[in-house]
Amino acid sequence: MWSYHPDLLATPVPRYTSYPTAVEFSDDVGTSEYAAALDRIESATPVSLYVHIPFCDQICWYCGCNTGAANRTQRLTDYLTALRSEIAMVAKRIGGRARVQRIAFGGGSPNAIAPVDFVRLLDRILTVFDVSNPEISIEIDPRGFSADWARVLAASSVRRVSLGVQTFSPQIQQAIGRLQPLADIENAVASLRLRDIDAINFDLMYGLPGQRLADLDATLDETIRLAPSRVALFGYAHLPAMIPRQRRIDASNLPDHKLRFEQAELGFDRLTEAGYVPIGFDHFALPADPLAVAAKEGRVNRNFQGFTDDDSATLLGFGASAISKFPDLIVQNEKRAGHYRDLIGEGRLSAARGVVIDADERGRGAIIRDLLCRGRARIDMSLSEAAHAALAEFESRDLIAWEGDDLVIHDSGRPYARHVAAQFDRVRGKLQVYG
Repeated sequence: MWSYHPDLLATPVPRYTSYPTAVEFSDDVGTSEYAAALDRIESATPVSLYVHIPFCDQICWYCGCNTGAANRTQRLTDYLTALRSEIAMVAKRIGGRARVQRIAFGGGSPNAIAPVDFVRLLDRILTVFDVSNPEISIEIDPRGFSADWARVLAASSVRRVSLGVQTFSPQIQQAIGRLQPLADIENAVASLRLRDIDAINFDLMYGLPGQRLADLDATLDETIRLAPSRVALFGYAHLPAMIPRQRRIDASNLPDHKLRFEQAELGFDRLTEAGYVPIGFDHFALPADPLAVAAKEGRVNRNFQGFTDDDSATLLGFGASAISKFPDLIVQNEKRAGHYRDLIGEGRLSAARGVVIDADERGRGAIIRDLLCRGRARIDMSLSEAAHAALAEFESRDLIAWEGDDLVIHDSGRPYARHVAAQFDRVRGKLQVYG
């Protein structure tokens, strides 16, 4: 059983999809640093690509993604033109030195564009980059998914599809502005499997307005019945000051910390009992899935898409707000789609903010990654004494233990993995001196 510590749960900590986090991004780091990083890519460097489509047919009230309504044809056309131009511009600068292993399409909802436009985007990538048998994945909104889309994904050799499910409860769907009948999910899953696309992810949420344990339990029942290969169970973060569309949500009946904790625990128990392997603190995968295999072999990584078996040190992001990561740099493109189009139209890279990663931050980032992905991390001897002191509270609560120089998070400490990892954060943690 997980142990409940409300004081820890009330302390906000990052999700650490990157380290340093986006909060540390600065306008002082941008295009010139990005260009230099591209120029430093060596021959045959393995890279992953991420393509951002910031449009949806329907905007959900809870969503914190950089997305807008796909209801203006010319705006969508202009954006896709800029996106293809950016892909070609970056590929030309790299000059064939990068070998693309993975291509991910996210958003927003990539299926808010027409299937033919997806084919054109993918064709541009395959034409201008050095690509051989890449693993291609895409996020889709089941409400706009069609047989045409399924056929195109199969013909394009897409291997993995992520479905935004969130909840199967009609009343909670109403409360978050995402009406989505169970039949939409069933039809999407059946259509994909009919075309031999079996690597299917479900994104679920807890902590939603009016959500009871019984509601989540029912959603888990349907999820287990449909048997996706991976499940991500995220906690809803209500931040209406930062995400204006969330103001449409009635916050008077949001679950409190205790109920959120019980919901996360219920999700963990139900999914692991159903045979899913827990990955980190919010991902689950069937034993044969590559993510579960990577977990068994200690190869899980973490990036802007969550826990992953992708081991590429370089990720190139395309599109408005897309993030690129190098071993010593993180940069984010201009967030506003209109300004992004203008920059690309002028033949300029659109990186607008970012952070340089020095040796100190790389060391901290490695520990944070290992704690979140593997549940343990080797602590340098020079840091050991300070780490013991900083983590004494977690040790006294039996959330962690020390095995020689290894810091180990107990199963009971899984809900607090980010809190443990945060102690190694240069900005937020107690270990202000590293190494």
